[in-house]
Amino acid sequence: MEWLNYHHLLYFWTVAREGSVTRASKQLRLAQPTVSAQLRTLEDALGERLFVRSGRRLELTETGRMAFRYADEIFSLGREFLDAVKDRPTGRPMRFSVGVADVLGKIIAYRLLRPALSLAQGVHLTCREDRPERLLAELATHSLDLVLGDAPTPAGSSVRAFNHLLGESEVSVFAPPRMAAKYRRRFPASLTGAPFLLPTEQASLRRALAQWFDAQEIRPDVVAEFDDAALLQTFGAEGHGLFVAPSVIEAEVARRYDVRAIGRLGGLRERYYAISVERRLKHPAVVAICGQARSELLGSSRTPGKRA
Repeated sequence: MEWLNYHHLLYFWTVAREGSVTRASKQLRLAQPTVSAQLRTLEDALGERLFVRSGRRLELTETGRMAFRYADEIFSLGREFLDAVKDRPTGRPMRFSVGVADVLGKIIAYRLLRPALSLAQGVHLTCREDRPERLLAELATHSLDLVLGDAPTPAGSSVRAFNHLLGESEVSVFAPPRMAAKYRRRFPASLTGAPFLLPTEQASLRRALAQWFDAQEIRPDVVAEFDDAALLQTFGAEGHGLFVAPSVIEAEVARRYDVRAIGRLGGLRERYYAISVERRLKHPAVVAICGQARSELLGSSRTPGKRA
């Protein structure tokens, strides 16, 4: 593995900013020969020239300009890191990396994440969507600050994480207007034999639906299964089958996909979790998400984080 000497990078960065070894040496409080030697060492390590002389000044080569951009970002992040550790304002948007489980509906994910973008400090949000087990692996290495999903960390998981229950929602069944009237009559018995679009087995909601159908002795005609909730809802909007979505976003689903809610599956609820490596939440964006979800969006659960 190749390693970068950050002292050499600092000397290069200072020379590039000051425009000469002489001024950089005064800034660094080092002898000129020392700075020059460190620059040559860095160039040898990179195998590229970083400066060319133009009169009395040093000018950056193309590689030098690229190196300067990276160095500038590296040292800026270093200052931001120290400020964040010492709880000082960083002057930059706060970085916030979130993993969203691919089984989670996009509208729900947006509603959960929205409070983070309203913080006064400003947030630079990065969203990653993937299978929950992959996101948890990234959480364990601190590549992510938070994972949002529809289930807690599996029992026996090697990832040291805490599950924060955000809340839950009833589940509604939707259909395009031309189908809604038919299946609204005698609901939920009307669902037997009805064309249905379901999430795949990896979704907690799919397993809950299977149990609910069995308990109600309802046998829908499953015509398609989807990993992606938005794609499932798009197929449903085109009339390929009935589908379910959280009742808490019932109005928004109906408006966005031009469908109608035909009824709610009594007793069936979908839960939402924020998973972090912290028992006591500290990141301002995570605190905002959890607080808003519990008090307004989903309205439930004051349960503290539980260890996986």
